[in-house]
Formats: sequence, C-alpha cells, structure tokens
Amino acid sequence: QVQLVESGGGLVQPGESLKLSCAVSENIFRDYSMQWYRQAPGEQREWAATIAASGLTIYADAVRGRFTISRDSAKNMVYLQMNNLEPEETAVYYCKARRINCFTEYWGQGTQATVSS
Repeated sequence: QVQLVESGGGLVQPGESLKLSCAVSENIFRDYSMQWYRQAPGEQREWAATIAASGLTIYADAVRGRFTISRDSAKNMVYLQMNNLEPEETAVYYCKARRINCFTEYWGQGTQATVSS
C-alpha cells in the first residue's frame, strides 16, 4: 500500500506563495503519474497539475503559469510551488498517485492552504 503525506499548507496573503510537499512511501515514479488536486469549501475536488512518469508536466488552465509541479526521485517527494495565490484558491490540497495503464490510485490526507488578508 503506497502512502502519501502532504505538508506545507498554511495561511498566506493574496499574491503570496506556498510550496506544498508530498512524501511518498515508495519509489513509484517510474510507474505512476503524480497529481495535485484541490477542494475548496462546498466545491467538488478539482485537478490542478500532473507530472507524468516521463516527467511531462500538465496544468489546469486556472493555475498554468503560477503553479509548478516537480518531483525528487532520490527523496520520493513531489512538490507543488504555488505563486501569486488568490483568495478563491483557499482549499485542501491533495496529492494523488495513479499507476500507468491501470486504475490503481492512492490519495493523501490533504493539507489546508488558506489565502486571506
């Protein structure tokens, strides 16, 4: 069972940055794509960014140009650098691992990011 643990959330002001981290219990990056999702209060969970096993990165339109997803294979870590945050991006941010060509996936417990003045 792969375990994912997010961290790095907190309270920031509009326009500021946060860097989220996702610690992965095993080295799975060759076989899994890693993703970040977010869920705002009262809203459905939405996809934000993906880093494929190949290293290709893909972003939702709402975050492209401001968010950067990355990984460190040596540390089994995935990151989401979030810049120029907006209040409506207040949400719980989740890390997900999805196995290539398979429906197997794992979720972390989430980390709260609050953007408020």
